[in-house]
Amino acid sequence: MIRVEHLTKRYGNHPAVDDVSFTCEPGTVTGFLGPNGAGKSTTMRMICGLTPPTAGSATVGGSPYRRLANPGRLIGVLLDASAQHGGRTGREVLALAALTMGVGTASVGPALDRVGLNATAAGRRVKRYSLGMRQRLGLAHALLGDPAVLILDEPANGLDPEGIFWMRGLLREFADRGGTVLLSSHLLREVEAVADDLVVIGGGRIVARGRRDALLAAAGTLVRALDPAALVTALDRAGLTGTPTTDGGVVVRAEAETLGRIAADAGLILLELRPAGAGGLEQMFLELTAGESVREAVR
Repeated sequence: MIRVEHLTKRYGNHPAVDDVSFTCEPGTVTGFLGPNGAGKSTTMRMICGLTPPTAGSATVGGSPYRRLANPGRLIGVLLDASAQHGGRTGREVLALAALTMGVGTASVGPALDRVGLNATAAGRRVKRYSLGMRQRLGLAHALLGDPAVLILDEPANGLDPEGIFWMRGLLREFADRGGTVLLSSHLLREVEAVADDLVVIGGGRIVARGRRDALLAAAGTLVRALDPAALVTALDRAGLTGTPTTDGGVVVRAEAETLGRIAADAGLILLELRPAGAGGLEQMFLELTAGESVREAVR
C-alpha cells in the first residue's frame, strides 16, 4: 500500500505540491494524472525518498521509503529511464542491481525475458538503446526484486503500440496478483484502460480522486453542435460554461435534458449529446485541468 498524507513541497514561495493526500490499495492500478508542471513527478520523488517534503508524509508498506532496509524488495521504481548507466550492458545493469538487492544474478535472465529484451539486446551497451528499450530495461529493474509495489512515471514513453499493449497487460497482471501500482502517464486512453482508481492533480493540488468509473460518470455532459460558436453563445446566455474537447464538442456540468432544451430554444442542430464519461478520460481530464497547462507555462 502507498499512503500519502498532506504532502507539501515548496520552492521558495512557490508550492510545487500543496497538501496532497491519497492512498493506493493492493490489487489496484492508480492512474496519477495532471498537466505538465502540476506536481506529479515531485510527488512521486517525495514518495521514493528522492525529494524531502516541506510538510506531510508518504509511506510504502507502512514505512517511509528511506527507512526501508532493502527497498528494491518491496517497491519497484521507474522515474527516469534515461538515468541508466550508458556504458554498461543491459545485463550488467540488472546483474549489479540483483547483487545490491541480494536476489542473485540468476534472476537477471528471467527479468530480461519478462520485458522482451533478448540476448542480443541484453549484451548491448545501454547508450545504444532506443528510448523504448530503456523503458523495458527500467521495468525489468523495477520488477527484479519481486516487489509488492510499483511506482512508474511515464513508463510507456518511446514504446510502440504493441509495446504499450504489452505494458498494459503486465501492469494489470501485477495488480491482479495483489500488487499495488501508481502509474503516471500522458497516454490517457491507456490509463483509462488499465486503472482502477484515478488521482488528478492541477497546480500542485488534488482536483479529483476516486474510482475510475465513478469519476467518469460524474464528468458532465458532452454536447456537440453543427454550429459550435452558436452553441457557446447559447450556453453563455443560459449561464453555463463548458470545456472544449479535441473533437469540437463541449463538456458541460448540466443534465442532457437541460442542454437539449437550450439547443432547441436557440434553433441549434445537435450532432452529439451524451454523458461525458462515455467519451472517456480525456474529456474529464480537460475539464478538471482547464487552463492549468497555460498557467504553468507563463509562471
